[in-house]
Amino acid sequence: MEGKVLIFSAPSGSGKTTIVQELLKTFSQLEFSISATNRPPRVNEINGKDYYFVSTEIFKNRINKKAFVEFEEVYPGRYYGTLKSEMDRIWENKHFVVFDVDVKGGVSLKKIFGKNALSVFVCPPHLDALKERLEKRGTETLETLKMRLDKAAEELEFKKDFDVVLVNDNLTEAVAEAKRLVKEFLEKK
Repeated sequence: MEGKVLIFSAPSGSGKTTIVQELLKTFSQLEFSISATNRPPRVNEINGKDYYFVSTEIFKNRINKKAFVEFEEVYPGRYYGTLKSEMDRIWENKHFVVFDVDVKGGVSLKKIFGKNALSVFVCPPHLDALKERLEKRGTETLETLKMRLDKAAEELEFKKDFDVVLVNDNLTEAVAEAKRLVKEFLEKK
């Protein structure tokens, strides 16, 4: 069991977090890897549940101490990373690690874990659908919306680096397909 991981990556607003939450409800042997970030929490986000929210100084200190499996500066001055201690915690519980990470982090994790990882790139059917989803969230200013859409266009170039591209045009169908993929991967010896 130790060493097998699931990696879900996507442009912001593609539905990856919703899909991962459904997988966690379905498969009791999965456990979410909580990423660390230096960004402030959004409304309803809880430290230690959604992310480990830390200052930039603490994040950089952990980089220097090599506490991360991988980390990325996803947006200028905004860091996200996977703590080694988080993976150890999950494996000590005899669970499989589930990552919900940015696209570059997903590519890095796939390189680290190779065949012990199933990497899934969740993408919208088109960028207009992504724009609508981000607008519905109500968390974006015009400036951050443009930044996220520009970033999404760049991130779509990485989908070839993943094992599976899961188009989320219909959430129910995307969740069903994700469940099928995960079940098949976990049963594989």
